[in-house]
Amino acid sequence: MAKINLLPWREEQRRQQTKQFGVTALVTGLVAAGVVFAGSKFAQNKIDYQQSRNDYMQREIDKLKAELKEIEELESTKSNLLARMDIIQELQTKRPQVVHTFQELAERVPEGAYLLSMKQDNDKLSIEGRADSNARVSTLMRNLDASDWFKQPGLEVIQSAKNSGVSTFKLRLSQSVAKADDTQLAVSDE
Repeated sequence: MAKINLLPWREEQRRQQTKQFGVTALVTGLVAAGVVFAGSKFAQNKIDYQQSRNDYMQREIDKLKAELKEIEELESTKSNLLARMDIIQELQTKRPQVVHTFQELAERVPEGAYLLSMKQDNDKLSIEGRADSNARVSTLMRNLDASDWFKQPGLEVIQSAKNSGVSTFKLRLSQSVAKADDTQLAVSDE
C-alpha cells in the first residue's frame, strides 16, 4: 500500500478554512458595521426630520399664539366699544326724558298748586311745592299717578299753615323708563 501523507493537505485545508473564516468574519464585521452605521444614520435622519417638523410646529404655534393675543385684544376692544355704544344708546334714549318730565309736570300740576323744587336721583324724583289746599295736593298725586311717565307717587310730608291755609308738601315718585317706541313717537311728534 502506498503511503500518502494527508496531513499537509489537511493543514492546507485548515489554513484555507481559517483564512476563509477570517475573511468571512471580516466581511461579516464590515457588513455589520455598515448596517449599524446605516441604521444610526437612518435613525439620525429620522430624528433630524422629526426635529425640523417639531420646530415648524413650534413656529406655527407661536404664530397662532400671537394671533390669539391679537384676537383677545380685539375682543377686549370690541367689548369696550359695545359698552360705549350701550351707554350712548342709553343716553340717546334718556335724552328726551327730561323734556317729557317737565312737560308732564306742567300738564299734571292742577291750578292752585305750585312746585318750588325738584331733585332727581336716578329714576327717583323728589318734588317740593305749595298748594291752596290738601285737595289740590291729592289732585296732583292722582294726576301724576295717571301719567305714563311717573309711577308710585307718595306723599312724604304735608303741612298746612294755620293762618294762610297754604299747604306745603313734599312728594316722592319714580320715573318710568321710556320705551324705544315711546321715545321714537315722542321725537317724531316734535
